Amino acid sequence: MNTLPYADQKIGQKEMVFIVANVVIGVGILTFPRTLAAKTGSIDGWISILISGLVASVIGWLLGKLASRFPANSFFEYASLIVSRPVAQVITFLVGIYFLLFVSFEARALGNIAKQYLFTTTPVEVITLAFLLIVQYAVAGTRIALLRLNMLFFPIVLLISAVVQLYSIQMLELDNVRPLFTTGLGALLQGSKEVNLSFSGYEVVLFYTLLMTRAEDAPKAVVKGLLIPIFLYLTIYIFVIGVFSAEVVKNLTYPTIELAKDVEVPGGFIERVESLFFTIWIMTIFNSCTVFFDLAIFNLGSIFPNVRKFTWLLIISPLVYMISLWPQNLVQFFSLGDQLVYFGIFITYLVPILLLLIAKWRGVRGDE
Repeated sequence: MNTLPYADQKIGQKEMVFIVANVVIGVGILTFPRTLAAKTGSIDGWISILISGLVASVIGWLLGKLASRFPANSFFEYASLIVSRPVAQVITFLVGIYFLLFVSFEARALGNIAKQYLFTTTPVEVITLAFLLIVQYAVAGTRIALLRLNMLFFPIVLLISAVVQLYSIQMLELDNVRPLFTTGLGALLQGSKEVNLSFSGYEVVLFYTLLMTRAEDAPKAVVKGLLIPIFLYLTIYIFVIGVFSAEVVKNLTYPTIELAKDVEVPGGFIERVESLFFTIWIMTIFNSCTVFFDLAIFNLGSIFPNVRKFTWLLIISPLVYMISLWPQNLVQFFSLGDQLVYFGIFITYLVPILLLLIAKWRGVRGDE
């Protein structure tokens, strides 16, 4: 009897591409045009996106090389082989805290935006709690089933995003994108730094390469996965600036949502495109949160293997909820996002690259 192609407990390169792309496209897609326009002041922000995307691709490739060097080991196991068990415990614990904080940030982002645009009379605490309960229920299942939800949702995300941009063409004004190439290199680099949050997430390759049928495909899968959000961010930024102008975008909290609100589909087939956009965006945030929640439990569970997964859910969930409610306003919320980016750069990018260099220097490899 032939088995179903998705009944096994392994993932292929295509699935890793979708996981990386789906996790990267999260909260940042809604806000990055504002921060980028504020730094560059023009359409030239697309250059900053390319710079940031190139840097992310190089780092992602290096992370994939590290994980593929240890195809049968978890992150904690191969970190222990490289730098000793006590040091690996500290690194893995900090990685788990990073993912825990990221779940809190994205859950609060959903609460803020849903309250502003959908549930205006519902307290943000209630919206955030309801969302986290759904995320918790999903994470309680198997890891493979969780990852394959990306295969189900991601094509829908791309389709609706394409529809929003397609019907935005009629609203483009060429005067809004002129003049070109007027931004200095310093401003472009500053803009590139602002886009970093929008590219967070591809570090999942460090932890899910263990589940790949061919671990050596991990570096290639990360780069392919990042090409999708790079292209999506480029087109969204160009359309947002082309429709509203850079000066207006600077003052919009969520420019991408405002673009979806202004879209009109001929014939009245869809009267409120932003409702459809919200639906697919919630799918994306749900996927990101479930993956990050799973990784928080996965890393903390590596250090304390005797604690069951369900127990971790009971311990972590209240912490995630309390942290998500810590920001009292948008200024504190975006400040939390910036601090999270810097923490992530250190613990999930610089430290793993250092581990790769040490592994190569010492000639450490994992079991096939």
